Amino acid sequence: MPDGVLDQRYSDPEAEAVPWEVVRERLARAGVYWLTTVRPEGRPHVTPLIAVWLDGAMLFTAGAEERKARNLTGNPAVALTTGTDALDRGLDVVVEGEAVVLRDDATLRRAAASWEAKYGEAWRFEVRDGAFHHAGGAADVYRVAPRVVFAFGKDPYSQNRYTF
Repeated sequence: MPDGVLDQRYSDPEAEAVPWEVVRERLARAGVYWLTTVRPEGRPHVTPLIAVWLDGAMLFTAGAEERKARNLTGNPAVALTTGTDALDRGLDVVVEGEAVVLRDDATLRRAAASWEAKYGEAWRFEVRDGAFHHAGGAADVYRVAPRVVFAFGKDPYSQNRYTF
């Protein structure tokens, strides 16, 4: 379990640290995530996507020609965020780490089962040759093991940091 700290400077005096189990559950059940990568010239690129939490890491997909995949070739540093657009309720979470392509078919089969269980039949993938395959083509699966996670509670306001 990661070390967690409530940053009192940015938290309500009544706030308590959000337990890691709550943050991990939020990461596991969110439907949409926002991925930030870095373009070759240094500008950020942000895109919504779907993802799964598996074996202590976030997994997402990208086809070789997608902007995010091309960005990751030059710089694997990413931030994945999820949460709500509400100002006064919910929990927003930011995962920072490096995206690494998964090639192990056994792990990819478990990941494919996780995608289908979470998102339904429309997200069924065939695993072969170290990638996901579907009617639209092939996609690599990227694993982001958290280096640091931030959780922003909203009722009361709290800023939490978990280091791994």
